[in-house]
Amino acid sequence: MNHSPRLWTVVGCSLLVASLGAGATACGSGDKNPLSARPYDAGEQISFNQAAGGRPVDPDKPFEVTAKAGKGRITDVMVVDTHGRRLAGELSAKGDRWHNTVPMAAGVRYAVTVHTENSEGAPGQRTAAFETTPAKGVLKVEFGPDEGKYGVGQPITAELSEPVKDKAARAVIERGLVVTAPSGVEGAWHWVDDKKLHYRPKDYWPANIEVSVQSNLEGVRVGDHLYGAAAKPLKLEIGDRVEVTTDASSHYLTFRRNGEVINTIPVTTGKPGFSTRNGVKVVLGKQYFVQMRGDTVGIGGSEYYNLPVYYATRVTWSGEYVHAAPWSVGSQGYENVSHGCTGMSTGNAAWFYENITEGDVVRVINSIGDDMDIFGNGFGDWNMDWKDWREGSALLKGTQEGRNAIDQARLRPTV
Repeated sequence: MNHSPRLWTVVGCSLLVASLGAGATACGSGDKNPLSARPYDAGEQISFNQAAGGRPVDPDKPFEVTAKAGKGRITDVMVVDTHGRRLAGELSAKGDRWHNTVPMAAGVRYAVTVHTENSEGAPGQRTAAFETTPAKGVLKVEFGPDEGKYGVGQPITAELSEPVKDKAARAVIERGLVVTAPSGVEGAWHWVDDKKLHYRPKDYWPANIEVSVQSNLEGVRVGDHLYGAAAKPLKLEIGDRVEVTTDASSHYLTFRRNGEVINTIPVTTGKPGFSTRNGVKVVLGKQYFVQMRGDTVGIGGSEYYNLPVYYATRVTWSGEYVHAAPWSVGSQGYENVSHGCTGMSTGNAAWFYENITEGDVVRVINSIGDDMDIFGNGFGDWNMDWKDWREGSALLKGTQEGRNAIDQARLRPTV
């Protein structure tokens, strides 16, 4: 047999058994039913298009299997890579040619099984294997947040090592980033910018579930000379449904766990000129102690402050916290006197600190301040309606322009 040294055969056969319908005569020694025969070696019946040579093949080039003229036809071709991914392909109507319809992966080994039949209908089989060259340009993916337990508002993030603008390439990436959650939880990726994606469900995550995310992009062609790299998978545990609502007009905070009101706390929020942002925020972290200074956020003159703050729960990167504010106890429950944070007594702040966790939802209503940024100042993802969120997916309704600005400058606390 004359075929490429790049492909090496693996001895193996399978027995095909034909089912006999009711009333059919069983095969005897004189029967010549071709389906009762063991598959013959189809090596003389087919050929592969790979050039001669022992080196791995270029994954950007097509892979073809051809039936030699007058030698029968191909009935099926299965090509599977190292990761168990089947290479999609197309078989001609005549059964004389099979070729892949999507690019091959880079740096993997493919196992090939070709089924044929001769002019009498007898089944043949040929198995082979080949490798593809490693990718020169790789796209790495890093998932966030860190593995652990989070609240129902926690989005999943995917940070890419290279910018991706092409819509087709973005669609390839989304298909390869697989989020696993309980059935019935609808969710979608949204492109924040060319290097970052966020994933969230239509509504908050159900309470007390596990969510995992993994990349199936290793070796997959994303774009010209760019292939996916292996990525570390991520598993999150979602806890109780904790929802905090701060009413800036009534000056009270309501703490709900799984729909039940657990606590109601008098608070003060941002005064005029420093009003607290309206909207849904997600807890970013907790700090027992923070030294808060006005000059870190551009506040000076008569409004300058330099205060030791305890039991600080962060909700924006620009420095909005829920924290202990013993200096404003007389105003809590009555008026707004802070520089944007939600202040409460030390005892209430300690209770809040112990009962809140990263990923929990904190919503501010009835403030005269601006709305929470959707991206760039923490997780404002839930302030975008579901229809618009889906439009930020390359697989659903196309990318949404104008959501590229990620403000990294606003990283300091305010009180």
